[in-house]
This record gives sequence, C-alpha cells and structure tokens, in this order.
Amino acid sequence: MTYAGLTVAYWTVIVVALLPIGCAALAKWGMFAKPRRDGGYDNHDPRAWMARQGGWRARANAAQANCFEAMPFYIGAVIIAHQHGAFQMRLDLMAFLYVLLRLIYILFYLADMATLRSTAWTLALAINIAILFI
Repeated sequence: MTYAGLTVAYWTVIVVALLPIGCAALAKWGMFAKPRRDGGYDNHDPRAWMARQGGWRARANAAQANCFEAMPFYIGAVIIAHQHGAFQMRLDLMAFLYVLLRLIYILFYLADMATLRSTAWTLALAINIAILFI
C-alpha cells in the first residue's frame, strides 16, 4: 500500500526520524517563556542546561538519545526488506507495530516505568530484527 508514492513502511521511517525531535520538545516543554536566570531554557548553552535537568525532563532527553541510537538499524531494516521484496502488507504492519512500540517506550520512559520501558524496547528490537529478515 502506498501514499504519495511511499509505502506505509517508508512513512514510518519519517515518523521514526521525528521521534527524537518530539522527545527533545518534551524535555524543553514550558521552559522557553521562563527567563534563563530563573532556570528557563538556555539556547546559548542547551546541552549544559539539559544536563542540569532531572525527573521527566531528563528521561525525555534520554528517550531522545535512545531514539537516535535505534534509528539507523530500523531504517536499514526497512530498506533491506523493501530491496528483498518483502510481502508489503506484512512489512507495513510490522513497521507500524515498531512505531507503536517505540511510542509506548517513550511514554513508559517519561512515566519512569523502567521494567515496562525495557519490555517495550525489547519487543521493538525483536520487531526490528524480524523486519530485517522478512
């Protein structure tokens, strides 16, 4: 199935590429209007500002890093599956499931539910490996 010339699986690559940006936005949420001297977002030194954050903001930043780490393998798996002529409906379904699991992973990370987060991460990795071999 294609939309605008791209399969659903290729559309999920775009979504996966945007996940880290969404996590970064969450980490900075509500801090742009607050003055820097009061702990607001510091665009002059954003990495040092982020390093001083704790709680859910720090976890959102960690989720961002993990999204970047997971992205190359996922993109490679989708491209390889397409090149090998994978059954498109199966690939699209697995790609959608991967994105869903990554979103759940992010939510569990933000909520500090470590065991469930790790479970979602493991399931997403398993789906990614399955995509590579379909």
